[in-house]
Amino acid sequence: MTLEEGARPRGHRRKPKKKSHGGKAALGSTAFLLAAVSGWFTVGPGNAEPRVTAAGVPDRPLPDGPSGATPSADPVQAKADQRTEQPAADRSDRGDGTFAAIPGIGPKFAAQIPADTRQLLVATGKAADASETAVVLWTRTADNRWKPGATWQGHNAYKGWTAAGDKKQGDLRSPIGVYALTDAGGRKADPGSKLPYDQDKAFVIGGTGFNGEQLAGSFDYVVAINYNRVPGTSPLSTKYPMGVGRGGGIWLHVDHGGPTHGCVSLPEAQMVELIKALDPAAKPAIVMGDAASLAS
Repeated sequence: MTLEEGARPRGHRRKPKKKSHGGKAALGSTAFLLAAVSGWFTVGPGNAEPRVTAAGVPDRPLPDGPSGATPSADPVQAKADQRTEQPAADRSDRGDGTFAAIPGIGPKFAAQIPADTRQLLVATGKAADASETAVVLWTRTADNRWKPGATWQGHNAYKGWTAAGDKKQGDLRSPIGVYALTDAGGRKADPGSKLPYDQDKAFVIGGTGFNGEQLAGSFDYVVAINYNRVPGTSPLSTKYPMGVGRGGGIWLHVDHGGPTHGCVSLPEAQMVELIKALDPAAKPAIVMGDAASLAS
């Protein structure tokens, strides 16, 4: 969540999932492909700060008071099928569609990918100051190559991206970097997660976003991104190892049709698919940032 759009998270205990020791994790489809391959959303940021109501907000100061907004329908469902097909095999250096190295990931970030990570979510922002993101789930094969899933369109923060070391609470930027994915949750019931899943009514948000879109339902499904958080805790935990001033509650969550305060969002159907696919045995992680930064 980023204490971003609306829920004052609270730490509490939940029953962990049993570790999966199966073979290769199934990859429904997720996705990073280069901006040239992705077919970006054209959703321009609005000019006004969103009004939110909830128990607290990811990665932003709490609002002065309730907005009084009464959210109605969840806006993300209409975008649930906005995705592209798997990249053509001829983009690969081999006929099976696998890659020796993930396109668009330069040596700086490639070196940060853990050697035991076999599921890598790549979220590539359109530009350093843009809020549109393409997301792909890549799987490492037995011969140490990478196979992509489909490309999904989503959003990142309103003001774009920032280096992790420069990230500040409320700066309306998503942190660039490589982070583990260890914990999931949401307001709705567990859809079949292999990660520990915390269903809690505290995953709630109301009001409107930067483009005037309703925020209701954004936290129905979330996956915590391990930036400034304690792995193995609920996404609602407020334990910030680097301090509150560095921001926290950075999540993958349901897209509401506009920029976030720091999180990465995907349509609801893709969030469900992602939660089902991520396998702790595959040491899942995310590489996230604008395209130019990730290529460095």
